[in-house]
Amino acid sequence: MNLEMMSKYPGVVIGAGPVGLAAAANLSEKGASFLVLEAGPSVAASVVSWGHVWLFSPWQYCIDEAGKRILEKGGWVSPDLADYPTGRELAKEYLLPLAASPEIAPFVQTSAKVISISRFGMDKMKNEGRDLAPFVVVIERPDGTQETVMARAIIDASGTYTSPNPLGSSGIPAPGETANREAILYRIPDPKGSDRARYEGRRVVVVGSGHSAFNSLLELVDHAKQVVWVVRKTDMTSTYGGESGDALPERGALGSYVRQLVESGRIQLESSFRIASVEKRGTQLVLISEDGREVSADEIVANTGFRPDLTILSELRLDLHPAVESPVVLADMIDPNFHSCGTVDPHGAVELAHPEKDFYIVGMKSYGRAPTFLMMTGYEQVRSIACELTGDHEGARKVELVLPETGVCSGDGCCAPPPNRRTFSLTALPLAPTCDPDSGCC
Repeated sequence: MNLEMMSKYPGVVIGAGPVGLAAAANLSEKGASFLVLEAGPSVAASVVSWGHVWLFSPWQYCIDEAGKRILEKGGWVSPDLADYPTGRELAKEYLLPLAASPEIAPFVQTSAKVISISRFGMDKMKNEGRDLAPFVVVIERPDGTQETVMARAIIDASGTYTSPNPLGSSGIPAPGETANREAILYRIPDPKGSDRARYEGRRVVVVGSGHSAFNSLLELVDHAKQVVWVVRKTDMTSTYGGESGDALPERGALGSYVRQLVESGRIQLESSFRIASVEKRGTQLVLISEDGREVSADEIVANTGFRPDLTILSELRLDLHPAVESPVVLADMIDPNFHSCGTVDPHGAVELAHPEKDFYIVGMKSYGRAPTFLMMTGYEQVRSIACELTGDHEGARKVELVLPETGVCSGDGCCAPPPNRRTFSLTALPLAPTCDPDSGCC
């Protein structure tokens, strides 16, 4: 197939979240044809699913410049850039209007789950003519029917939110975890809303040491009978994040408030607890650590981070770091052992390239298992890639981005989704018993 025939096919963007729609906006401005495929029933489906959660980043860091320009042509007025949106507000006030714009709306398909990608007529082993063969994208609809779409380029912005890490300390589901998934929630709960009946007056264990766990703890502390916080760490020094040193003050306050709740006894902390198995005993779930300790619960909230689902990419030639699971060139720039969200260097098409020509993974998924991603980083990624795909190589290589220094990022995907903003009182917390009410001591 020649280049003229290839040019007839669109660039396919997988995922209609913030970064996927930013990719569409940038491709639109460059005059490139594109198609956005969203697995969910609506645009921004993952964002809507955590709609009750407040971002710890203000609007300033949530709006893509290309998307902003498209919206303003239709009379859109930006929210106050200093305000902090919820996920629901991010979708309603920015993402849904952007997706409904005449520049983007005709080229978005929802309920279009991508289940595999390859090169047309070629498996992974074939070399000859590979770069000139279009991509073939297989889509599955809710009724189980499948169809194919041809593409000249792929931008995978499908994210990681639907691929949570397991409870097991070895990186795989702990024995008993899968069998008891109905009592384990792998997201931030909404005990004031849709999850009220599930958590009101119950003993809940939250597993995880990052800002998503912080948010869950704060959501639950006023609704559950008791909240137990299970973390793997032994040294709790950095567990509470950047606190007053965090350039995102809402997130810094979050860590400080959780520290106060632990010290006051309102949250029971179990540290150095590496989960080896999960058992069902009557109505209770019991977490068992590698050293034999046990913690029981009515419900478990797992905020243990996310990882990329690479299943749909198995027939493509990828250059991924064996541990981080990001592009190899990017891995040293984002390793959470050395970087926070705000210390990652700007990067774009060059750093995100794979041996598979014109294929890119962007957004949170591009960071693999590293949790140091910020939305603005993804916006710059897709701006650069849109330039590269449309022949503007100079623009693709001119990557510039100023991010806030965000203190300590933890290993649970602290930047996606973000934790809940609320008003904190750090000086007047009511004391609670420091013993376990279930042990009979109270």
